[in-house]
Amino acid sequence: MLKYAIIFGLIALVTGALGFSRVSGVAATIAKVCFAIFLILFVIAILAVIGVFKLAF
Repeated sequence: MLKYAIIFGLIALVTGALGFSRVSGVAATIAKVCFAIFLILFVIAILAVIGVFKLAF
């Protein structure tokens, strides 16, 4: 998911630099959504790992 956020972020930067504001806005929105999903899944994974270690010890 982070890979897609980076790709769409780069697309937003390039299209923004070239003056395609509509494409840039859409790509930036997609990048933000992908990053938010990645961040939520990352936090859930970290909490799951912490929970497993607490059960093991």
